[in-house]
Amino acid sequence: MKNMKDNPQLKPITPDRSYLRKFIEKFKKKENGKEKKIILEKQAFPYLIILSILNAFILYDFKSGLLSFLGSLIIVFLLLVFFYRDLKRYKPAYLKKKKMITLLVSLMIFTLIISRIFEHIFLVFSKGLGVENMLVHIFGIPIAIGSVIVVLIFDFHTAIIFSLIISFMIGIWLKTALIPLYVFIGCLIGAFSLLKCKKRTDIINAGIYVAMANIFTSIAILLILKDFDLNSAYFAIIFSIINGFTVSALCFLCLPAIERFFNVTTSVSLVELLDIDHPLMKQLSVQAPGTYHHSMIVGSLAEAASEVVGVNPLLAKVASYYHDIGKIRMPEYFIENQTGSISKHEKLNPHLSSMIIIAHVKDGVELAEEFNLPEIVKDVIQQHHGTKLVTYFYQKALKEMDTPPLEQDYRYPGPKPQTKLAALIMLADAVEAASRTLDDPTPARISNLIDKIIKNIFLDGQLDECEITLKDLSEIKKKFEYILTGIFHRRISYPEPIKEKV
Repeated sequence: MKNMKDNPQLKPITPDRSYLRKFIEKFKKKENGKEKKIILEKQAFPYLIILSILNAFILYDFKSGLLSFLGSLIIVFLLLVFFYRDLKRYKPAYLKKKKMITLLVSLMIFTLIISRIFEHIFLVFSKGLGVENMLVHIFGIPIAIGSVIVVLIFDFHTAIIFSLIISFMIGIWLKTALIPLYVFIGCLIGAFSLLKCKKRTDIINAGIYVAMANIFTSIAILLILKDFDLNSAYFAIIFSIINGFTVSALCFLCLPAIERFFNVTTSVSLVELLDIDHPLMKQLSVQAPGTYHHSMIVGSLAEAASEVVGVNPLLAKVASYYHDIGKIRMPEYFIENQTGSISKHEKLNPHLSSMIIIAHVKDGVELAEEFNLPEIVKDVIQQHHGTKLVTYFYQKALKEMDTPPLEQDYRYPGPKPQTKLAALIMLADAVEAASRTLDDPTPARISNLIDKIIKNIFLDGQLDECEITLKDLSEIKKKFEYILTGIFHRRISYPEPIKEKV
């Protein structure tokens, strides 16, 4: 009689419970996620309390009693909780970066302190001028300065919520019902006017718009309160104009200091980096002209595709211009800068050649640090090749070496693109370089080439760590096709001039 163990039909069947294990793992992940959220909430609570006390103290009227301070503290705390929840819901990236949230808190405190200082100055000033209406000097306080800086450094949504919170806080301080409305309208106009700031003169224009809005709002408030007379209206207009120009002046003074101290980038500083007279751009155009031309085309490709994937076009263009600055140090080892028929790599072994090619990323980061380029541009320089394989020299090594080389030795160190911006420039860089190999660049061949390059990068896993989607890749492909087809457009052959018979 055969043993039961030897008979496969009599062996006990172990049920497949892999689905149950996966379900438990997912449940654990959800529980861990909830625990992390609770921990974050608990960590934020004491900071909100401290910030509320600080803001309430700045707003406190020392002639009032302790109960007045307590009431202000409660309202300020509720406003800050609302602000925190809004950021958590719509702009969680800011909460993850200590630098950004510290800057936002600092701007809030700075705005309140500046408001208190200017209120005192204008109060003394209005008394000296003999202004009878004690409300008029408030129209000169440059409260919109905070919103103007927030929209330049952060975004429009954050600037709107910031303006709303500041307006309510000013209402607590001044204890006048219509002043928060005046403040909010001024902040709103300031934020709107700098929504697409591209040069420093836009800041002056923002001050003019704020002044104009303040004039109309201040007159309207005087009419509502039945305090309107020629004297009050005259000084209300004067203080409103002073308000607008003070906002512009403070923005000019504070913005460079904030950019340098917090190492943040605004549209204004990005425009300055586009200047071809920038030292790095000059070196690139003289020492590596082929790379310079390549970077310009990559900039056009990235800028064209940026809006369809939600990337700042100006930032995409700037990052493209500087992504290959590391080639300045050894320009002759890159094919776009080689003028002779003999390559510098002919006498080198494949591994050394790949090390020289890979080194331009590290050199680029070093040059970016030396010339104080924005952090986001440094990240693009470091990530625009990800961990891609230097295919040409790896295949050359496979042919020449007896033992197969390690693939890792021929890959860039990374990291892979962490943002849509870095991924976009990786794709634009690869597509532009490959497009130079086309003998007859017809629209169909350009389309096939772009499709092939994007698929290879995607299948190599280079886009795994960023939030780019397949829809984004499809839109990028369309934009790349449009730009490259325009660059490689066909021209008609002009006939030779006919010589007249003598």
